Amino acid sequence: MTRESHHPAQPTPRPATFTAFGLQAEGQPLAPGLHVVATPIGNLGDISLRALGTLAAADAIIAEDTRVTRTLLAHYGITTPLVAYHEHNAEVVRPHLLARLASGAKLALVSDAGTPLVSDPGFKLVIESVAAGHKVTTVPGASAVLAALVVAGLPTDRFYFEGFLPQKQGARRTRIAEIAAVPGTLVFFESPRRLAAMLADLAAVLGDREAAIARELTKLYENVRRGRLPGLAEQYAQEEPPKGEIVVLVAPPGEDDAADAATIDERLREALKIHSVKDAAALVAAETGAKRRDVYARAIVLAAATRTEETASDIGEIGDGG
Repeated sequence: MTRESHHPAQPTPRPATFTAFGLQAEGQPLAPGLHVVATPIGNLGDISLRALGTLAAADAIIAEDTRVTRTLLAHYGITTPLVAYHEHNAEVVRPHLLARLASGAKLALVSDAGTPLVSDPGFKLVIESVAAGHKVTTVPGASAVLAALVVAGLPTDRFYFEGFLPQKQGARRTRIAEIAAVPGTLVFFESPRRLAAMLADLAAVLGDREAAIARELTKLYENVRRGRLPGLAEQYAQEEPPKGEIVVLVAPPGEDDAADAATIDERLREALKIHSVKDAAALVAAETGAKRRDVYARAIVLAAATRTEETASDIGEIGDGG
């Protein structure tokens, strides 16, 4: 009599399928590595078939907020397991993800909305994956930065993405001054509750530039408000904080944005009280949009004049006391 051999039942492979347009499709096999996948910024229809196939075929999806990503997956009938990866757990989770990649896993990285690595913690995972020799590829798609840029009505040939400015007014104005002379459209993200204060600081530092505030892009209540910075700042100061995701865009400096000589001298005198000649010139050039070399040359003249006045004053005091 022979004894039957009993082997544990093998788990049923998870179907790498998704549903679109009422039809079920199967994702193509993926190569091992990290697949950086762009997802919609609002409208769930703004996702590519390749992105859906990648999400369906991956061993796991690395998501910033699994609740947000789960909504997207449910809409397209995707059952791939989710792994939470965000700024609060990244240092702990990242080594485990790298170990899975080293074992040949196929992982998809997504953000809450749009293209990963733009103002989210995914960049460290990509950097360390590249350093470890793992394959990193992209599945491009929606981007709030580009979506806002093309509807703003501002120059698009050059732009500078700053992301979120500092929360405190002093640091925020300092940072705005540092990028004031960038020869391209400035692009920022901002929260609804800080928008009015941020616009006030932009107007104070950058002056009367054209700007646009894009809100709820691709969604039902998409709105783009265009105008000059002072006017927009005044409007939002008088309104309740808006709802939704917000992108703020500011036109590049024009010839009229450069301050006149008297204004530059005034700002330099104040800056020279607490900064070196080099640092004062850099700060004022950023604030005014004037050429840095011209401001530096003027700073040298003013600094020398100040030293001469101080020396004369010292001599006068010695004479008076003699």
